[in-house]
Amino acid sequence: MLTLLAKNWWVVVLRGVFAILFGLLAVFYPGLALQSFIFLFAVYAVADGLGAVWTAIQNRTQKQWWIHLLEGFVSMIAGIGALLFPGLTTLTVLFLIAGWAIMTGFFEIVAAIQLRKEIEGEFWLGLGGLASILFGVLLIVFPGGGILTLLTIVAVYAILFGITLIMLGWKLRIHAP
Repeated sequence: MLTLLAKNWWVVVLRGVFAILFGLLAVFYPGLALQSFIFLFAVYAVADGLGAVWTAIQNRTQKQWWIHLLEGFVSMIAGIGALLFPGLTTLTVLFLIAGWAIMTGFFEIVAAIQLRKEIEGEFWLGLGGLASILFGVLLIVFPGGGILTLLTIVAVYAILFGITLIMLGWKLRIHAP
């Protein structure tokens, strides 16, 4: 698992940078129409998924590579779904994002558990996974908060998750072959 991530540490950092940029755009432009929000989420989810799939494919001979592949596919499917069906109701979009967050969070925790066998500091990935799951559960439990509240929650989540990915990537850089 360490070789799988360390070889492409820069992809992990890039995923973090994209997450932070997405979060900052959502914070500074909250008045954007729902369509813009859906488009921003879709682009982020597809880019994040492509990064995870790239890492998995580059290291498919490594043990547990499929975890990143599944995480990437879940992210890409959520993003493509949002692009293909932008007219979805606010509640449907909320549940789509909640499901995506919970599923990717689960895969991140599984990957962190596997990575724990090889390096210290893997808790950054596990913490990001836990944040993803918590975020998804909060969206399901409190769906009536409105899309602007969702936008704020998504922005904060994306920024925090981006920081965790950058910290993990920086740690992995030391182990790069």
